[in-house]
Amino acid sequence: MVKASILIYNIFVNNIEAIIEKIRGYEVFQGQILENEPLAPKTTFKIGGKARLFIAPENYNSFQKVISILISMNQKFFILGGGSNVVFPDEDFEPVIISTQAFNDVEIFEAEDLPFDFGKVTLEPNQVLVTCFSGTSMASFVNFCTQNNLSGAEEFAGLPGTIGGAVFMNARCFNKSISDILFSVSYMDYSTENVKLRHSRYNPDEWAYKKSPFQNNNLFITTTTFILEQKSEEQHQQIADTCRHFVVERISKGHFKFPSAGSVFKNNHEFGKPSGQIIDEAGLRGYKIGDAQVAPFHGNFIINLGKAKRDDVKALVEYIQEIVLKKYSFKLEPEIIFVDNQ
Repeated sequence: MVKASILIYNIFVNNIEAIIEKIRGYEVFQGQILENEPLAPKTTFKIGGKARLFIAPENYNSFQKVISILISMNQKFFILGGGSNVVFPDEDFEPVIISTQAFNDVEIFEAEDLPFDFGKVTLEPNQVLVTCFSGTSMASFVNFCTQNNLSGAEEFAGLPGTIGGAVFMNARCFNKSISDILFSVSYMDYSTENVKLRHSRYNPDEWAYKKSPFQNNNLFITTTTFILEQKSEEQHQQIADTCRHFVVERISKGHFKFPSAGSVFKNNHEFGKPSGQIIDEAGLRGYKIGDAQVAPFHGNFIINLGKAKRDDVKALVEYIQEIVLKKYSFKLEPEIIFVDNQ
């Protein structure tokens, strides 16, 4: 058994070395390649072991090539943005982590520069397009809008994570979804090692409550373009105050008291009550498994009291689902993602 374990370990180490060698052999690759990189600090839950291989490309050509190499070598990988909605295993993480941390720019996008196949796009005089790279933090995006007197993104002030993650999950804050201000998305299709670049305009038929066309497939969001409303300089303070209002709302609800992933469960709109209220009524507020706890101040939060393990969080999620199912006859749907080694 020991010899078999050593053999598996050696094969894995050799595979990592082969991956690194192949990526470095791509002369124009730019970015970081790190071994045994801690993952817990890269998530808002502060849970996770080490990534055996962590790659942070600095441009999309390098990103595209890394994905192509990993697919050709039959190597599993996971694309990591701001880590605000994921829970990693506590042991070493064997799939390669590809980070979007270097892709963090925001800029005004001129309508005449849109893809030709979008056809003629005519904006209203007060409409402005803003393009964000996938690794751009939500804070940077909202700050850019505020500084340029652009309205439409205020509800997302204080939301952790990146643009790519928010679009992937179709984040919803204070009754507003990210798709409500979406114009178009560019993405990589990595269904095969011949990675293709594609783009599409927003189609409401493809989006729903916390659902996007990028879930459960091999598509990676590269840039997102939003359509916002240009306000006057005199309205700058109003935008800033509105953003501050939503940040204060998050603070008052305890969003930043402990490491967490924010809302754990999606709301069931057919049931007519928010998930947090349902969990409260089930008597689960404050319930703990290990160092994972249903927040005493918010039923739909699970917080890390300091030393929570991934299995603690998963067991608590399943326990909440079980109790709510018994009480209300429906199963809560998690929105946090448990990432596995398999």
